[in-house]
Amino acid sequence: MTKHLRCREPPDEPWCDSANCDPAVAELLWGARSFADTWPHYGYGGDLELVVRKEFARVQGITFLDHAATTLFADSQVNGFFQDLRAHVYGNPHSHSPSSRLTHDTVEHVRYRILQHFNTNPDSYTVVFTSGCTAALKLVAECFPWDLRGRFSYLTDNHTSVVGMRELAVSMGATALPVTPQEVEGRAGERVNPGDHDTPHLFCCPAQSNFSGRKYPLWHVRAMQQGQLYPSCAWGGRWFVLLDAACLVSCCPLDLQETPADFVSISFYKMFGFPTGIGALIVRNATAAILRKSYFGGGTAAAYLAGEDFYVPAPAIADRFEDGTISFLDIVAVHHGFETLQKLTGGMVRVQLHTFGLARHTYVMLSCLCHGNGQPVAQVYAHSEYEDPSRQGAIVNFNVLDPQGSVVGYSQVDKLAGLYNIQLRTGCFCNTGACQQHLRLSDQQVKNNLQAGHVCGDNIDVIDGQPTGSVRVSFGYMSTFRDCQMFLKFIVDCFVQKPVRLDQVRLDKLRSASGWQNDSKQNLENPQSPSMVDHTSPQSSSTMNPTNSQSPFMVDPTRPQSSSTVDCTGQQNSATVDCANPQSSSTADCTGQQNLYAVDPAGLERVQEEPHLFPGTINVENSDGGNNKGITLSHIFLYPIKSCAAMEVDHWPLGPIGLQYDRLWMVVNINGVCLNQKQEPRLCLIRPRIHWVSRELHLYAPGLKPMSVPLECDQQGPAVQLGQSKVCGDRVQTVDCGDSVASWLSTFLEKPCRLIRQNLNFTRGMRRAQGKDTAGPVAGLSLANEGQYLMINMASVEFLQKHIMSRQGCQAQKLDVQQLLRRFRANLVIMGTEAFEEDDWTQVQIGDSLFQVAGRCERCYMIGIDQDTGARTLEPLLSLSTYCKGKVTFGVYLAYQQSRNTCDPSALCVGCPVSPQLSTDTASCRS
Repeated sequence: MTKHLRCREPPDEPWCDSANCDPAVAELLWGARSFADTWPHYGYGGDLELVVRKEFARVQGITFLDHAATTLFADSQVNGFFQDLRAHVYGNPHSHSPSSRLTHDTVEHVRYRILQHFNTNPDSYTVVFTSGCTAALKLVAECFPWDLRGRFSYLTDNHTSVVGMRELAVSMGATALPVTPQEVEGRAGERVNPGDHDTPHLFCCPAQSNFSGRKYPLWHVRAMQQGQLYPSCAWGGRWFVLLDAACLVSCCPLDLQETPADFVSISFYKMFGFPTGIGALIVRNATAAILRKSYFGGGTAAAYLAGEDFYVPAPAIADRFEDGTISFLDIVAVHHGFETLQKLTGGMVRVQLHTFGLARHTYVMLSCLCHGNGQPVAQVYAHSEYEDPSRQGAIVNFNVLDPQGSVVGYSQVDKLAGLYNIQLRTGCFCNTGACQQHLRLSDQQVKNNLQAGHVCGDNIDVIDGQPTGSVRVSFGYMSTFRDCQMFLKFIVDCFVQKPVRLDQVRLDKLRSASGWQNDSKQNLENPQSPSMVDHTSPQSSSTMNPTNSQSPFMVDPTRPQSSSTVDCTGQQNSATVDCANPQSSSTADCTGQQNLYAVDPAGLERVQEEPHLFPGTINVENSDGGNNKGITLSHIFLYPIKSCAAMEVDHWPLGPIGLQYDRLWMVVNINGVCLNQKQEPRLCLIRPRIHWVSRELHLYAPGLKPMSVPLECDQQGPAVQLGQSKVCGDRVQTVDCGDSVASWLSTFLEKPCRLIRQNLNFTRGMRRAQGKDTAGPVAGLSLANEGQYLMINMASVEFLQKHIMSRQGCQAQKLDVQQLLRRFRANLVIMGTEAFEEDDWTQVQIGDSLFQVAGRCERCYMIGIDQDTGARTLEPLLSLSTYCKGKVTFGVYLAYQQSRNTCDPSALCVGCPVSPQLSTDTASCRS
């Protein structure tokens, strides 16, 4: 018997050194040795951390936990693909030239490679390439021979793309029959109309739930075809099975000899990240003849007549269903995906064990984690205790609970995760059936939520105390134990009432469930065990010995591992978070490098301009008979370039869409997509300044000479580049500002980017807040997210600062009022009123200018970016989240109404009186 090669243990790091965090608890939560003792199948025989640094350098500093949505591609994978494209000429496979024959032969080889991966061959199955898994499902729905006696049955725990097949089936006369997972075996033997032997029916089920990671028994496929399970036992006829395997095959093997589904749908980007525009329908050859295809495109016809209704389909199954020219270069990329997956991992059995171990550890710790008062920290949605990888995939789905047992909305979890550079998924994950089952939402509740404004994909996470969705973390073949550590630290830091506790009784029970682990170790040592045979290796279609799979990244396992220290104190830790190394307490930017661009806060000086340079007059007298109660305008900020540093002024003219020149420019990447501080925190170090005399916008950044662009750019010249971009989902028309400033910005940000300006002839319409008066014209908008003006209250800022101090005591971050004020990037700051009183205003007059309150400003983790350095911190979002009920808001949007001084354009000045009008509905989101 071949000796088993022990997988390399993850690096051990002292993640907790505080007296307020029991070292024993810390070791259980994120101790590498503790993890290795309970799961010996981590990694692929080499140094996984080294592989990740080499192959996935672009995600250093990011904890990526959304592999169920898409996994990551390796550098060698795309490099191999690009080298292939440079070395070969691939022609259209419908032609007969040498380059076209090369394409045809390569495509056929990839088809064979796919079938080999699933332990089958062209005699049994055919690969039909589609644009993705959804297109594969739609193809079956369009071509299945539905009739009035036929049934389209599906598990309620199915992806939206499967349930959507229902509309096509019903429109062609079939009856839809949803089935819960419990009914499949629970109603086996039930008979309704067993006498019909010819009617075709289709049953659709997921191999693995994309919601919870639950794996459904694959023996159900054959049993359903043979009429042994519900609903095939109840209605006679020919039952066919469509297996949605997209979620399963990302981390697990699938053997189509043991699981002879009639149709199997997959997407390749879920397996190896790239390419994204290609999937497949794997069709059982014995079943293909039942499909009735109406439309025929290029390459699908053996013969047809243009002037007569005559058409003969192509004899080959793949040719018959692949309309037009297939995406042949993407198919070439699929080949490199399989090659890289095999090279880095040694096969899908290893991937399954590795990823399951990470998910298991996360589940065990999350489900045992308790607040200081003993209440659980999370509600985990699962059908097992993660004791067996044949029943559970590498997904953990949960909701966070506060110390009183109430659900913390998934939107809040998502925002705070951003501060840790943790990328996860929230919502219902396009699986309403599983969401209803786990969250115990009735059909009527889902409809009521829709009437309350909640739709798929939004951030309305709690309605009447009931969650509308949940949080999902998922692992991929390149995930590491460090990802588990970072995630658990995030949960402890942000949501656990100290001291940290673990449910020891439950923990001992879960950790002692090791019977499967012993079996699995024996099976890996003896690969002849049929349950552990890996058919994914191209070298063999029967067995694979893990010890014979040579990793190109083997290193000495005895090499010392680096270590770092993370505070896990009883107080909330609001120290600066280095996004590349959140354990570090030193300030660094979010690129993972030391912050070389520190800016002196004194550099954000207030701009003093001569009054005569501004059009109009400024009335600082109280014009409202004393109704302002001493409230005044204390600060004015504008942000000429979206997401760049503020420009503070004493007085400033109002334009038609906001403060003049406020957010008229923005930085975009090479694809024209707007960059903001969430992607590029160093944008805050770029300081724009309006220079009235020269009519220029001056830009300053550490280490670079100043740059300038005209305030009013030429939009008519032959060299002018007009374009379009998007801001908050709105399409905007823009003008490019030229190569010089683009080069300047690219040098500073260390990536290609450009500066664009809003087209002078284009204005966005400001969205109206739900429930607001819709009468009157829609206010124009610059490149700002949602409102013409953003106003905050100094008293609210001071209150929040005190709240931060009271929550954290001596451990609180040194965040003074002025620093905190800059985090919220407001245009107008008022003082002289109570904290959060502005939330209940409907109108406000500032000097001679009247503004309509357009709604509250919902906050994201961008307020966690230090506007002086670009470093991320947990505060103030963490404390603001604990204070707000429902949406996390701070400040209000204003829309300009009119000026009382009709002779001159309006302007605002520090010291102007502020006169509010209160709302009759004073319900507040504050506690």
